[in-house]
Amino acid sequence: MEFRQLEYFAAVCKEMHFSRAAENLCTTQSNLSQQIKFLENELGTPLFDRIGKRIALTDAGKILLEQCHLIFERVDYIKGAITDLKKLEGGRLDIGILPGDGDLLFDSLLINFHRAYPKLSIRVTETVDVYEQIVDGTRDLGVTVVPDHPDNRVSIIPLFHEEFALAINADHPFAKSKAIPFEQLQQIKLVMFAPEHQITKVIRSCCEEKGIVIDNTIVTSTLSTVLSLVEQGMGGAILPRLLLDYLKRDNIAAVKLLNPTPSQDICLLYRKDKFMNQAAKLFIGELQSFIQKVTAISARSLG
Repeated sequence: MEFRQLEYFAAVCKEMHFSRAAENLCTTQSNLSQQIKFLENELGTPLFDRIGKRIALTDAGKILLEQCHLIFERVDYIKGAITDLKKLEGGRLDIGILPGDGDLLFDSLLINFHRAYPKLSIRVTETVDVYEQIVDGTRDLGVTVVPDHPDNRVSIIPLFHEEFALAINADHPFAKSKAIPFEQLQQIKLVMFAPEHQITKVIRSCCEEKGIVIDNTIVTSTLSTVLSLVEQGMGGAILPRLLLDYLKRDNIAAVKLLNPTPSQDICLLYRKDKFMNQAAKLFIGELQSFIQKVTAISARSLG
């Protein structure tokens, strides 16, 4: 059984017509018929029922067609993987992340990754639609919260459990406390992101749980502005504890929030049925190693 014979067989199945299939394959109808006959002889059973000028697949033909699709997929995968291996230095990678996560996970990580693989083209886009863009194939990888009801085509790699803390000016009375009840946030002005931001969604969910409303807020779109306002004593902000421990701003204290402690689970997503190039595999490994270092830093600061 030759691979070309399987290609000829699949072409006939697509058209259900020998002459049209022969035209598509740029061969003669007699050659095509001969190759199909060789295949039938080798398998010891007809693949097509010939009814006048019409043809139909036999049960054996249906089995072979199903397996042909799997064979063609694996051959395409092998070709793609080998080509990718040869062109590793010139590969491309498109990553979607939640707004703000670049400051925690990607700034220094990307610098180190670029130094190791300078010819790789990497695009990182902050978006609130990370999951949707992975599902529709827009991004190769996505870093976001664990989806509640994931598409069965999406693979999920858990990365870390993220707790949020109150970031407050070091001179504020709250800064002297290791932890405060969540409802005490009503006593201070908060610097927050826009309603569609994931952190804001987490805060609103906790407020609903406690039955409280936080109205005294400053809304901004960038993390740098949030940190600047906190440092100037203009208000507090709820930010990832990992981020605050990693940045280590002298003028900002991180205070644990209790009952509830805002948190979320962060994961990496990719489509199972989409070819994962070597660049993506390398990046996943680098990301996991980087997160281990960041969480270790945070653990030391808490200890």
